[in-house]
Amino acid sequence: MENIIDITFGEINVYDFLNAVIAVIFAALMAFVTTPVARVIAFKIGAVDDPKKDDRRMHKIPMPRLGGLAIFFSFVFSVFLFYGVSNFTLSMIAGAFLVVIIGVLDDALTVRALYKFLAHIAAAGLVVWQGGVLIERVNIFGHYIQFGYFAVPLTIFWITGLVSAVNFIDGLDGLACGISTISALSLLIVTILLGDFRIALLVAILAACCIGFLPFNMNPAKIIMGDTGATFLGFVLAVVSIQGLFKTQAVITFIIPFLILGVPIFDTLFAIVRRILSGRHPFSADRGHLHHRLLDMGFNKKQTMRILYAVSAMLGVSSIMLVTQKIVYAIIIIAVSLAISVATWIIFRDDKMKVESGLISEDEANEAKNGEENGDILKIEEQRDSGVVKKHEKLKRKPKNQAD
Repeated sequence: MENIIDITFGEINVYDFLNAVIAVIFAALMAFVTTPVARVIAFKIGAVDDPKKDDRRMHKIPMPRLGGLAIFFSFVFSVFLFYGVSNFTLSMIAGAFLVVIIGVLDDALTVRALYKFLAHIAAAGLVVWQGGVLIERVNIFGHYIQFGYFAVPLTIFWITGLVSAVNFIDGLDGLACGISTISALSLLIVTILLGDFRIALLVAILAACCIGFLPFNMNPAKIIMGDTGATFLGFVLAVVSIQGLFKTQAVITFIIPFLILGVPIFDTLFAIVRRILSGRHPFSADRGHLHHRLLDMGFNKKQTMRILYAVSAMLGVSSIMLVTQKIVYAIIIIAVSLAISVATWIIFRDDKMKVESGLISEDEANEAKNGEENGDILKIEEQRDSGVVKKHEKLKRKPKNQAD
């Protein structure tokens, strides 16, 4: 019987292997010990997320927002110590520094979306100009498509798009960091299978930094990444995906990064299309992301997070199948994932089926129902206080023969 995955590693010496192991341990430990420091800094400079700001916030208490600083500094020190210095690493870190600076300012003071977008374009342009990071071509079943003059704008679009995509899904405790970790681990396996051990080490360091931060970010979180961390992770994932995937000889280099980063990419595209169709600005904030919709279906925060983790992991496995040229297995995994998603959606549309499935208890279902009723009552009371209901009742009592 044919193996699902045929793994053939190139030659790697003991020194490189030990260097990678030490780098991963160091990065994870550094992120773990520096996160409390980032938490203190967040409170000192006022980079705290207020849950009363709007109804999109999922936490109930003010939350420090500079968790991304711990991930950033851990990544930078680990790269300098264990990866080495080159035009590529220097430009990547310089671009990441620009992204982090604008993220810190936004977390502490709030920066206009246009200024953030321009900063992200500048960071992407820096790695293109100085680091040689460029999507010059893709390989689709042995046929190469050259982008020519479109390579630079396409690369900048990919980087800035992923920066926004990871930032968009940062709406639940541990969600964006966890999805980024899974994506990084999938990318790690893919680059190892492709024999690119240098990029694999870089991705391993990034995943280790996320893992070191996650204990503080999981529900109930003690600190969130904020724009600082989400945009940084999106930036680095975009850059290493270009270096590790778009420049390889793999059979389908175009599809693999979209699978690995499928959850944030789909969520972003869905959000943009939804907002445009409703006549709104495509980058305006709302409560319609994937995690919001899962919560509205009746899942709690932890269940929602685990579902999106599972989807991201399944897409990552599919990408590994494609790299090993097991295209049929990849299609089967994606089809099964879709079937499970549809079945779960059908179950959670019916209150009785929710309980029968065992996904939630009867008590949880009753609490959710009571919560919805209380929420409706609260809305009516708020409208009454504002005079909306009173005005409506006054109009209803108006005599029929009175002119409008």
